[in-house]
Amino acid sequence: MSDTTGSGLRQTPLHGLHLRLGAKMVPFAGWEMPVQYGLGVLKEHLHTRASAGLFDVSHMGQVILSPRSGRVEDAAAALERLVPVDVLGLPEGRQRYALFTNDAGGILDDLMVANRGDHLFVVVNAARADADILHMRTHLSDACEVQMVEGRALLALQGPAAAEVLSAVAHGVDTMRFMDVGVFHVGDTELWVSRSGYTGEDGYEISVPADKAVGLAGVLLARPEVEAIGLGARDSLRLEAGLCLYGSDIDETTTPVEADLGWAIQKVRRQGGARAGGFPGAARILRELAEGPARRRVGLLPEGRAPMRGDTPIFAAEAGGEPVGRITSGGFGPSVDRPVSMGYVPAALAAAGTRLWGDVRGKRLPVTVCDLPFRQPTYKR
Repeated sequence: MSDTTGSGLRQTPLHGLHLRLGAKMVPFAGWEMPVQYGLGVLKEHLHTRASAGLFDVSHMGQVILSPRSGRVEDAAAALERLVPVDVLGLPEGRQRYALFTNDAGGILDDLMVANRGDHLFVVVNAARADADILHMRTHLSDACEVQMVEGRALLALQGPAAAEVLSAVAHGVDTMRFMDVGVFHVGDTELWVSRSGYTGEDGYEISVPADKAVGLAGVLLARPEVEAIGLGARDSLRLEAGLCLYGSDIDETTTPVEADLGWAIQKVRRQGGARAGGFPGAARILRELAEGPARRRVGLLPEGRAPMRGDTPIFAAEAGGEPVGRITSGGFGPSVDRPVSMGYVPAALAAAGTRLWGDVRGKRLPVTVCDLPFRQPTYKR
């Protein structure tokens, strides 16, 4: 799936295309990835919101869980030992957001799980891929063969024009709903498609054979609606959508409930549910679902035009006192035309409208708690 440079960084199958398109390349999670192209981050962000953006996300880990019994239900039951979500109830042709948790209730990674009929297809974060594979092989090998997918790239086509553009290539994708998955054939090329993404926009993620990836990307980029988009705009798009970045907004020290991800834990896995608990950290996570956590991830709106970025300490008062929280992600939101941030504050200070202060270069500036997301999603329900 990847070549390795002399620097030790891995390259996706689209690396040469990025260079031809004039991308600025940067290290990211062990990969050499495009952070922006000629348009620049701001215009790439706005183009995705207005039309369609094409992202190379081949650095993500693609994994197949094949049940040894031949029954996908057995793979689902096994995976439920590692995640607090309902995998057994996931219908064929659908996918679901999930979380690996540890014994303390912290988040090891967030991931997508799809039921593809005779197996589960899992996509994990690039920085956690090796650890996640080991985690799954350690705990699931009795029930599943855990296979890292090789020889396939992963593209994301996001934005309001995505359905029209992709359906011209892969007929029928426009009939999919948000979180549907399917297999589509374009000539002799098999595409694994999900209607999902990481921008808050309608769109698709497309797993394609590595040797066909440049060709598919070229066909999509030939459309006037589509521009190549780098990691810079991907980050600002997901921030406006209130979506978490692993390693910044969530990690092994944050629980799903603290992270405001309780919506991902279905009733069947909660207290009183038919399959309550049974996952790492269940005691703490179920308690926090019932009683509330001590702190919460919230949206934060800095006053003025200066962004408050990650690791900015948050105070309850304009002067004095110790920090009560910190910002985990922050920047300028081009679509909302203002700075936006996310971070953790005590539950008592988490109500929308609460006024707090962030320390920016030694000066405390006001910031107001708000509901997430900063921009409502446009998923195809």
